[in-house]
Amino acid sequence: MPLDRTGAMPGTLKLQTAVFGTADAPRGTLLFLTGGPGQPGVPFVQRIRERLPEALAQYRLVMIDQRGTGGAAVDCPQLQAEVGSSDTVVPTPGAVTACAKNLGVNRNFYTTADTVADLEDLRRALGVGSWTLDGVSYGTFTAGRYALTHPHRVRALVLDSVVPLDGAGVLYENALGHSARVLRTACREQGCGFDPARDLATVVRRDGNGVGVFNLLVIASIIDPKLDNPRFGILGALHASAAGDRARLDGLVAGFSAPSDEPPSEFSSGLHAATLCADSRWPWGDASAPAEGREQALKRAVQRIRPAAVWPFERKTAGAQGIPQTCLPWPSSRPDQAVPRRTLTMPVLILAGDRDLSTPVQWARDLASVTPRAELVVLAGAGHSTQSRSDGGARAAEEFLLRQAH
Repeated sequence: MPLDRTGAMPGTLKLQTAVFGTADAPRGTLLFLTGGPGQPGVPFVQRIRERLPEALAQYRLVMIDQRGTGGAAVDCPQLQAEVGSSDTVVPTPGAVTACAKNLGVNRNFYTTADTVADLEDLRRALGVGSWTLDGVSYGTFTAGRYALTHPHRVRALVLDSVVPLDGAGVLYENALGHSARVLRTACREQGCGFDPARDLATVVRRDGNGVGVFNLLVIASIIDPKLDNPRFGILGALHASAAGDRARLDGLVAGFSAPSDEPPSEFSSGLHAATLCADSRWPWGDASAPAEGREQALKRAVQRIRPAAVWPFERKTAGAQGIPQTCLPWPSSRPDQAVPRRTLTMPVLILAGDRDLSTPVQWARDLASVTPRAELVVLAGAGHSTQSRSDGGARAAEEFLLRQAH
């Protein structure tokens, strides 16, 4: 693939792809897009085959390491060491600017629009007139933006754990507010006998650790969505901390904030920063906005948040968590290109876990409400990435894929 499709910057990128099945599969080709941004695709072929076996008896599966991931991953050692694969852990500004400096002008060529162009070249290379796309988390953004750019090439879409297609949501207000329901539902199921949301409100206001507690809950919504794993004991730790015994909760917050030690080939935090900063809709404008004035714009945006909308957290947590804090010091760059359409017109299955705090269910509902042929399936008790982590999610995806016309 050309690094820069305008040709102004020389250079090419080698993107690894994997194909499983034959070109004459009865229902055509399924392109499965992983998340992040920063996660490769090729290593997950076996996992997807195991999760969607009936559908993949009918489709040819294609997966790709999107630009900047996998074997050719963007490598920013300091940023990688500080945040690993987390969205919400806060990097030092120096790690962010070192990453941007290391990439130099190449940082401009890791937008989702660049990836969409790569996918269209891949479709042509495969000789496929149209295909079906299935995206998870950030993969929903890529799949959705591809479908808005090339609607006639997309037969149907599965969007699992939806990221808003307009690049909004960076302050995570919906997730912060949704945490009260997630905590209270878990408490009801476990008969915990106290109000964990009220306990959380007490703790973060006393200790000023809102970002750390939020990060803990976001990761838990991936690996322990019902908050019932006794190894973590999150509800009990919150309650104990609110009553004055901080040790367990502080230990969990520190443990979950410590960077995971994946190499960039497994998750590139540098690519994550470059793409996120290019793609998103920021309080200060798009990625081309000058660095001066960003801090003030972020402060104003945080002040505009209704406190009730993010309770049990505080408004300041919205601006202090890792997503805006990564892109605040990221130097001016080329923003993601606008897409030519705003509405997905093909059949779309939208999957959401009702305990997901990484991509909260409200984002899925918002997209479903403006998508004429959407089917929304909200999975009770499920967290993030439903096809991989919930049998109900995998089953809903398979049923939808097998219902699509040949």
